[in-house]
Amino acid sequence: MHLHEIFGRIAKWGNDVTLLCSSFNNAPQNDFVDGMKVIRVGKRNNFNFYVPVTCITLLRNINYDIVIDNINKIPFFTPIYVQVPLLVIGYHFFGTAIYKETNFLSASYVYLTEALVPKVYKKEIFSVLSKSTKDELVKWGIPEHNVYIVSPAITSEFTPDFKIQSPDPLIVSLGRIKKYKCLDNLLYAMQDIISHIPSAKLTVVGTGDYLPKLIALTKRLNLESKVIFTGFISEQEKRRILQTAWVSVNTSLKEGWGITNIEANACGVPVVASNSPGLRDSVIDGKTGFLVEHGDIKTLANRIIQILKDEGIRKNLSENAIEWASRFSWDTAAKEMFSLIQGIVNKKIPAASYSPVSLPTQYH
Repeated sequence: MHLHEIFGRIAKWGNDVTLLCSSFNNAPQNDFVDGMKVIRVGKRNNFNFYVPVTCITLLRNINYDIVIDNINKIPFFTPIYVQVPLLVIGYHFFGTAIYKETNFLSASYVYLTEALVPKVYKKEIFSVLSKSTKDELVKWGIPEHNVYIVSPAITSEFTPDFKIQSPDPLIVSLGRIKKYKCLDNLLYAMQDIISHIPSAKLTVVGTGDYLPKLIALTKRLNLESKVIFTGFISEQEKRRILQTAWVSVNTSLKEGWGITNIEANACGVPVVASNSPGLRDSVIDGKTGFLVEHGDIKTLANRIIQILKDEGIRKNLSENAIEWASRFSWDTAAKEMFSLIQGIVNKKIPAASYSPVSLPTQYH
């Protein structure tokens, strides 16, 4: 979403954008999506091995003005073989949290490749989603003046509709179902929530490889009548479910920002989230929801109960949430990203608090 919303707009402004990405079953090798030329090579698990040769070939045949290196778990180490100007987009870095997600061998592979980022990318310009990720990069040794925050956004379809809000207290959790998202904490908290509010229910929206274990835990905790797992759903259905919710919950150990929090806020739904990197950037504690220490199940339950029981608090948080979410626009994010690109290509990096420059200049 982040890539297509931002670079789709940059393409519409007359720039030639090529997306190099992994392939999937029955996908054409060459495609054209959202105004961008798409080239697919390799598969999800081995794409990083295809990138250097493919990238070098593209750069040899086409006069690109800039390369955008999108780091999401496994770095591509582009500074080693890319000679044109470079911008690095970093969502978030797992660090030791990866060991909670996968087996020791795979986790060590991700951890060790991430550890090379401050060495290989030390002189590069970064665009990140949140202050949390910026702070992490600076701690790693990336110069602070080389790290820019371009906040993501949400689409305009996310709006409140209190007429369809659930008559019973409804808790919603939205996102990929991964182990490091720690949704088991919310299921344990549900036991306490139900003891105080028997009519409360939980809807878990999304899919992922940890879903079977969450369903099994739901059965062990005798919560089957209180918890619904929707699996993968459309954007329209996602918005409808958010509009019916009383509170949204995000228990992740680490995120780049927490776009689902803002989607919930735009629908007038306050958020209770772990005080984790990224999430603490998208939730204003006490204003748009509450932050709780990660893994503190008792406090997590108490904050959810507080919102469900106290209509005054819920209304105040909801009003603040709507105002907070209104600040985030994909148009603004795209203009800020393009301004950063222009600064890099023209060797005039804008100051950290820059305003978007004019758009006519066209790049490849």
